[in-house]
Amino acid sequence: MAELQQAVAMVFAWDVLAVIVGASLFGLFIGAIPGLTATMATALLVPVTFFMEPLPAISAIVAATAMAIVAGDIPGALLRIPGTPASAAYTDEAYLMGRQGKIGQALGVNLACSVVGGIIGVGILAFFAPLVADFAIQFTSDEYFWLALLGLSCAVLVSGADALKGAISMVLGLLIAMVGMDSVSGQIRFIFGIPELMSGISILPVLIGLFAVAELLRRLPEIGRTSLPPAPHVAKPFNGVGRLMWQYKGGVARSGLLGTLIGALPGAGADIASWISYALSRKLSRTPEKFGTGHPEGLVAASSANNAALSGAYVPALVFGIPGDTITAIIIGVLMMKGVTPGPDVFTTDATLVNAIFLAFLIANLLLLPLGFLAVRGARHILSVPASVLYPLILLFCIVGAYATNNSMLDIWLMLGLGLIAYFMVENDFPIGPMILAVILGPVVESNFMRSMIKSNGELLVLFDRPIAAVLGSLAILVWLAIIGSSLWSARRARSSTVST
Repeated sequence: MAELQQAVAMVFAWDVLAVIVGASLFGLFIGAIPGLTATMATALLVPVTFFMEPLPAISAIVAATAMAIVAGDIPGALLRIPGTPASAAYTDEAYLMGRQGKIGQALGVNLACSVVGGIIGVGILAFFAPLVADFAIQFTSDEYFWLALLGLSCAVLVSGADALKGAISMVLGLLIAMVGMDSVSGQIRFIFGIPELMSGISILPVLIGLFAVAELLRRLPEIGRTSLPPAPHVAKPFNGVGRLMWQYKGGVARSGLLGTLIGALPGAGADIASWISYALSRKLSRTPEKFGTGHPEGLVAASSANNAALSGAYVPALVFGIPGDTITAIIIGVLMMKGVTPGPDVFTTDATLVNAIFLAFLIANLLLLPLGFLAVRGARHILSVPASVLYPLILLFCIVGAYATNNSMLDIWLMLGLGLIAYFMVENDFPIGPMILAVILGPVVESNFMRSMIKSNGELLVLFDRPIAAVLGSLAILVWLAIIGSSLWSARRARSSTVST
């Protein structure tokens, strides 16, 4: 109880609340601009968090992410342009509701269901994360090796239609993680005569380059455009929302739970959660023929799932130090910069901080209603910002943020170089998620593998000696077989389609 009281005092300090509100407004703005994702909002906040204490830093990212996901619904409903990938699953449904004169109701449903789904996710996170942490205390280097490897493997499996491209992306991330001094043997690797690389490549320029710079390069053709098409006026955003949510209350609860579980899977995240919840809602609906015509049932399900998934992703991140998605990968990097190492021990050594993070989650989700309402009312103004003004400012912010880490020009060149690589990868359908997860998890895989080998004198079978390690290892092998099978199936389909044409 004393720890909870201390956490409440920490969160309700004026500076932390100010950071939460400021980051929420920033997330609303970024999310409402089509193409600027919640991940990009998170990456852009990292340079600012560099100067903060751990709690306000994490609170800023939590608030901005939740707001950006919800704000992405606005251009989707108004212009049929999803603001974030998590909004894409139900963009057509919301837009068609608007064509029926229910644009306010569509956005109101998005807001309300996102709040409920987020609160469900926070509740599950706060209840189950400490229980999982108690279990995880029994883990040794064997279990952590398999768990980190399983996280990388799952990220490849769910990264897209082509698992081979996901694997290539992961390997590139592992190459970045190998630069610098080996944490176990002290061996210097791949520094190419550059002393600044002895400590490795800093996570901050990697994050900004892979997400923000790559996205800006993709958006260069929009620089000449003065603004997006004019958006319609939104009136009475919450008219009839309560009735719809009560009508589909089962879908809200189911999607909140499902979104949390999917979010907890390494590499999945809000995008996959919203698509799966939408598809499941259609499968279980009494009126599946209405889906795709402006039917609110799918909207209720998918928008409940995406915010719940954000909370679920923090379970593996806080308990094991394994990112649930790209956003929690960024947060793990921020915590490490602050001297806080995620893992089961953090629930005992920093229990107050963990409770404060849960409270920050709750506050951020509750703020969705009032701030989201303001964003909906001011959507016309947000969407009218010229790309020629916005994008150069974002690039300047990226450069300053990358330089601020080590006061080094090398970090700026690394950021720009990785941004170019990520741009060409995205243009050729290579996913970025496995790459950034490999940068975070690569050292975890390597260091735990080396520790296991040292204590067993190089005996590989020791990795299967303990029951939990054996289960995790078996799961990892099954995932690899699924990846190989998926790649072979894709290649076979490609050959058959080529022969038929």
